[in-house]
Amino acid sequence: MMHALTPLNNLPLVRRLEAVGFRAWPASSVQYDGSWQVRLTAGHPSKRLNSIVPLDPSDHRDVEIRLQKAQRKFEAYGRPIVVRETPLAPPVLMDLLRREDWTCFEETVVMTASLGDIELPDMLDHLPSHDVGRFVDANLLVDRSDPALKPALAEVVSGIKPPTGLFVIEDAEAGPMATVLCVQDNDLAGIMSLSVSADHRRKGLGVEILSSALRWARMRSAKIGWLQVGASNAPALGLYARFGFREAYRYRYWRPKDVR
Repeated sequence: MMHALTPLNNLPLVRRLEAVGFRAWPASSVQYDGSWQVRLTAGHPSKRLNSIVPLDPSDHRDVEIRLQKAQRKFEAYGRPIVVRETPLAPPVLMDLLRREDWTCFEETVVMTASLGDIELPDMLDHLPSHDVGRFVDANLLVDRSDPALKPALAEVVSGIKPPTGLFVIEDAEAGPMATVLCVQDNDLAGIMSLSVSADHRRKGLGVEILSSALRWARMRSAKIGWLQVGASNAPALGLYARFGFREAYRYRYWRPKDVR
């Protein structure tokens, strides 16, 4: 069952976290239709990189025409049209999607934590790398993702403008066991792509690599950590709660009923 996306009083925080999220995971093509951001990336299938993201609840003029216009852009990229619903989405648009029987799927929780309140080791257990190729190779291995995604993922990571720490825990025999990417955007630090190999879970590696990333961000004067995690990912939610992360808001995706 999907969690209700209730109206929030703190929409400025949502807008700010959405903005840093865009910079932390940049699409190759970003176009605006009013306040609707149309994000498209030919080489990578991530929905965060291929979706319509409305950013103003009051921007609901000509929604049917604008959806049709966006549809043509998605078709040109060979992508199915997807709408990302956050608390900033216009209710008029969401009512239209429901009337047209669009399917709601993949709810995500956006969480934040005060880095000053988290107990972290005084020293970094793992130093960040700036070797994009090494990080991408490790991340694909840990996630057991298609190696063919390497060029696209490398392009995304290389396109991140704010200072970024690429963390990898590896063993000489086992190879990469855990990865995380931390993007420090002024006083905000985003935790991206935290993964632990299925063969090495429940060994404290998630705590270890997350501690290093947050410590690195705090040393660079970041004050608030943020991240996005699937609402059904109970182990990850438990890990982040241990570090003091709490829900800020949720988002989810919508697609036409006949699209998979």
